[in-house]
Amino acid sequence: MEKFFKLKENGTTVGTEITAGLTTFFAMSYIIFVNPAILSLTGMPSQAVFLSTLIAAAIGTLVMGLFANVPYAQAPGMGLNAFFTYTVVFALGFTWQEALAMVFLCGLFNILITVTKIRKMIIRSIPESLQHAISAGIGVFVAYIGIKNSGFLQFTSEPGNIQTINNAPFDATASYSDGISSVVTGGGIVPALVNFTSPGSLLALIGLIITVILLVKNVRGAILIGIIVTTIIGIPMGVVDVSVISNPANSLGSAFTELGTTFGAAFGSEGMISLFSSASRLPLVIMTIFAFSLSDVFDTIGTFIGTGRKTGIFTKEDEEALDNSTGFKTKMDKALFADAIATSVGAIFGTSNTTTFVESAAGIGAGGRTGLTSVVVAVLFLLTSLFSPLVALVPAQATSASLILVGVMMMSSFLEIKWDNLEEAIPAFFASIFMGLSYSISYGIAAGFIFYVIVKVVKGKSKDIHPVLWVSTLLFILNFLIMAFI
Repeated sequence: MEKFFKLKENGTTVGTEITAGLTTFFAMSYIIFVNPAILSLTGMPSQAVFLSTLIAAAIGTLVMGLFANVPYAQAPGMGLNAFFTYTVVFALGFTWQEALAMVFLCGLFNILITVTKIRKMIIRSIPESLQHAISAGIGVFVAYIGIKNSGFLQFTSEPGNIQTINNAPFDATASYSDGISSVVTGGGIVPALVNFTSPGSLLALIGLIITVILLVKNVRGAILIGIIVTTIIGIPMGVVDVSVISNPANSLGSAFTELGTTFGAAFGSEGMISLFSSASRLPLVIMTIFAFSLSDVFDTIGTFIGTGRKTGIFTKEDEEALDNSTGFKTKMDKALFADAIATSVGAIFGTSNTTTFVESAAGIGAGGRTGLTSVVVAVLFLLTSLFSPLVALVPAQATSASLILVGVMMMSSFLEIKWDNLEEAIPAFFASIFMGLSYSISYGIAAGFIFYVIVKVVKGKSKDIHPVLWVSTLLFILNFLIMAFI
């Protein structure tokens, strides 16, 4: 194990890697339950999506650990699953089988641009100041996820700013006898701090304080200990529901029965064949696949740059090798390829884009430095199929503290940015702060790129803009225009 994962060379131990794997798993385990909840709205069987989520996450993460030897975990991405459901299926009118077919093709496209080094060229085209901004921006994003999961914020929207309810235009006089599943509001929404009278937010606050104390005291495995202690405290507070352990709906047999519906559906008559049956839809299909790919690629690149540069997981030699390496000689080469194939694998089983999770930062913050961390996460995903009720015991309030504090640690990259130089500060702001506010790594990167180009052009320094950055920026703009009109 030492020789395969090069533990000493990376300054880590088996114990540290196992702790990091457990930490990453619990930080991202919410996807096991959130992904089925979102994708099942399209008509996909919930238990099938549950199992396909576990399988896609386990395979993708295992490849990342054994092939690339880096501590990153993969699973169906948040944001991408919402795009799958609310945009591709609900707004554009594709069936979930057709959407899976597009996800599969997106994975093939990502493999192509990885093998041909286009992905790596994109990374090398990003200016150093923007790389630091992306790193710190992921910290903002991760911390905001933690604050949101903690229940520390409440949001109020004026009636005039509510746009849709249950994907239909808002009508103040309408009644919703079947309940409300989704609300879209405009810019009138206002956040505020809760009064901490609810058990959930109070538990999250207790967990945050406990984890802060453990970290400041340099207790080994502080983040994981914080998660476990917070979960235990949540039982008498009524936040943790121990009855989920005996829930028959979580049985493995039920999930396997339903999996037959989604497995291979992307290639059937209602999937790939139906997708290309009409020539009039071809431009829309191509641009939808492009939108899937663009978000997936930049989410992954942002995560690698943001966490790998600061921790040394990807060394300077790894980054320099991007310019002249061929095949899969560096960890970065292998990690990008592992991420690319995971999406197509996930689509085969029946889930939206599988991507590298930014929550991997939690495990990296706990000391994870090699692929052994990923292997631990992959094993836990597989075991979850047998013990899913136990994982369900861990509430979002227990993992939120780890996300907040890892985000705080990542924000140190802000020190590397010259904030008194607007030429750096403006693009850096949009690549970092805007990333968290828009709840999207790829949108943050897009905004950073666009304003970097604007600033350089206005300053008469167009030659400083890398050709790949020009192309990426134009594609981002094109994507925004298409999404605005489709």
